[in-house]
Amino acid sequence: MSWQQLHLQLPASQVDAISDSLSEMGAAAVTLSDAEDKPIFEPPIGTTPLWDHTQITGLFDTMYEMDKVLSELKNQFGDSAILQWQVEELPEQDWERAWMDDFQPMQFGQNLWIIPSWHEAPDPDAANIELDPGLAFGTGTHPTTALCLEWLDAHPPRGLQAIDFGCGSGILAIAALKLGADRVTGTDIDPQALQASKDNADKNRVSDRLDLYLADKMPDKPVDLLMANILANPLQELSESIAQLVNTGGHIILSGILAEQADAVVETYAQWFEMGPVVQKEDWVRLEGVKK
Repeated sequence: MSWQQLHLQLPASQVDAISDSLSEMGAAAVTLSDAEDKPIFEPPIGTTPLWDHTQITGLFDTMYEMDKVLSELKNQFGDSAILQWQVEELPEQDWERAWMDDFQPMQFGQNLWIIPSWHEAPDPDAANIELDPGLAFGTGTHPTTALCLEWLDAHPPRGLQAIDFGCGSGILAIAALKLGADRVTGTDIDPQALQASKDNADKNRVSDRLDLYLADKMPDKPVDLLMANILANPLQELSESIAQLVNTGGHIILSGILAEQADAVVETYAQWFEMGPVVQKEDWVRLEGVKK
């Protein structure tokens, strides 16, 4: 099958309606991206902001005539709704194979690997996590996740009780269990994240040691290790609650923090923790601390 992409640059007010229309007109996929290189690093909780000018890309079979698709969009929304447009024909290839080839086994530290299901483990005796790309909750490719995984590999939590605060895909919880943690509690505000964590824990045969809770239902029993790869603002807003979940002498690992936010987060957590060195990867940092 041959494919073509229709790229549209739109004002944010038109994005939802035109996305729906593209799907109704036969687009196999619709994606959104920033048309002006203005990243949104940390939106307020509960909001889904869009860029002022957003590019929508609709993926169509070449049987569709893009002139007719554009004409229908302009009839529905007016000429001013579409700021710019471009049609791009894609070369014929096995797109599923090409997508799979983009994801190779990834090593973190000395003994921890994330391996897509279609690959053999490079080191069968290592702590191997089977995890396929899917919902964007974390698959190890982002610097913040990598920073946390590297810490876990260097400090295996053997025999410890741990919390994965904002568990997303469950990747940190599963890594901790693979590296010897006795039991992990995962919590998130999104039920879909808990389902992703459960599915990934089942696939990695550690679900019997992983307890999952929505944030407002989680027990308040303190643990020896708390990992929170979320964002700087919620980390600061929830700092007192997070501190109460860690035993004296226990560790926190915090990430999802931009380098310029590190000092403020360190200052907040220094009320309860002896904070260690800041470790940076690209624009992001990892913080660690020991409960006083």
